[in-house]
This record gives sequence, structure tokens and C-alpha cells, in this order.
Amino acid sequence: MKIRMLVLSALLLAGCAGENARHTISHQRQTPLTEAPPGRVAQAWSMFTENAASHYGVDQRLINAIISVESGGNPSVVSRSNAVGLMQIKASTAGREVYRAQGRRGQPTAAELRDPARNIDIGTAYIRLLQQRALSGIRDPETLRYATIVAYANGAGALLRTFSRDRDRAIAMINEMTPDEFRRHVQTRHPAAQAPRYLWKVNTVYRTI
Repeated sequence: MKIRMLVLSALLLAGCAGENARHTISHQRQTPLTEAPPGRVAQAWSMFTENAASHYGVDQRLINAIISVESGGNPSVVSRSNAVGLMQIKASTAGREVYRAQGRRGQPTAAELRDPARNIDIGTAYIRLLQQRALSGIRDPETLRYATIVAYANGAGALLRTFSRDRDRAIAMINEMTPDEFRRHVQTRHPAAQAPRYLWKVNTVYRTI
């Protein structure tokens, strides 16, 4: 525990060096604020990601990869569109959706989202909602991971509409594809230019952790 806290302190200091304690980044979130290697980021927050992964049944490596790309492991990051913390949660969208699924009213506060444990818990709960609801029925685990990554950044609806406006038809079309065919579809058909770049970045980190 002592070693982990020292690593965590080093990461936070690295993320804050030469900057104010509060940072602002573009909501495109394509460049991590810190230069900490993904392995160090994963190690620093492993206590929280392991708990969240176990509780929600979500791949811990996927959580770590999203944290690395979204914030570089810096819990104080706030985007121009007010996405907060390690997993860049927007309180009014993903945060509110998680609260509703948990039977709670309202949405997370900014202070709550700046807390690493709560941010990771809410972000992981949101991943689980994506997989259990909008993306439910995708059979191939690799394709499901790709779809989850794209949906996390740009919404599940935008992704599924590139196949069909009918969700069941869209899922059926996805199941007819190999993972590589799905990835190429995102590259050529997704309306958000950053979607294929985000998928590539998160998947690359996922494979290196």
C-alpha cells in the first residue's frame, strides 16, 4: 500500500508540474494530460479499478485503458464541456444515467466526480449500462469491446445508427461482421471524425497494459 501511494503521488505531481491544480482540456480528449506510461497509470489506480471491475463485471483492462486515454491518470482534469476526472464523466449525461439506473435522483456533483474512487465507480457503471442495454446482443467479445469504446466516447445511438435506426437490426448486422470489419466500418461510416482515432488509442493502450 505504501508503495502504491508513492506511485500515485508521483503521478499526480507529474500531472500538475508547471500547471495550475485545475486543468482544462478539449472534450475531444485525444491527448492525455500527463505523459505517465499506461502501465504506471493502471498500477496507480488498480485498487479502485479492480473493485469496480469485480462489482460491475467489466474488464479491468478496459477501465484502465479508458482512464489512460481520457485523463492520463490525472483526477483533476476538467474538459471544456465539463467532463470531470479520471474517466471524464459528464454529470448531466453519463452521471445522470448511472444515477437513474441505481434508483437515485439527480446527478453526481463535481466534487464527487473529482474523487477517484467515485469517478471510477460511476465510469465503470456507465460501461456496464452500455453493454447491458444499447449494446446487448453483440456476441463477439472483441467486437463488443470495440463497440463499448466507441459508445463511451460518442454515444451508443450514434454508433448503432451507422448500421440501422432499428436497434435489433443494427445488432444483427454487427454480429455478421468480424472485429476487423467492425473496426473498418467505424473508420469509414461513423459521423464523428474522432471516433476511429479514439478507438485506436484505447485499443492500443488496452493491448499494452
